[in-house]
Amino acid sequence: MLRAIDAGASQSEVAETFAISVATIKRYLKQRRETGHVEPKNIPGRPAVKGAVLQAHLLIQLQAHPDVSREEHCRLFKETHGIEVSTASITRARQALGWTRKKSR
Repeated sequence: MLRAIDAGASQSEVAETFAISVATIKRYLKQRRETGHVEPKNIPGRPAVKGAVLQAHLLIQLQAHPDVSREEHCRLFKETHGIEVSTASITRARQALGWTRKKSR
């Protein structure tokens, strides 16, 4: 789309050809002018601090205590690392690690 504008087509022609609005073209041109590219921007927000620590250390805890409940894993993690995590965080981290809820490993 930007190549068409660079080749000399008008913004309205390009908008009609690609079925987008002129405002979208203007946003892309502005982003390219300011950043030098039109790649997607990063998702806003700060990185997950608890998630990174949880991912790094939960597998060891799961292997040491495979039959313990999520609530107990929360308590163990707080005792071990001093970080309070929710049962939902434990569940998401377990899923990311590929750890199933099967008891008696």
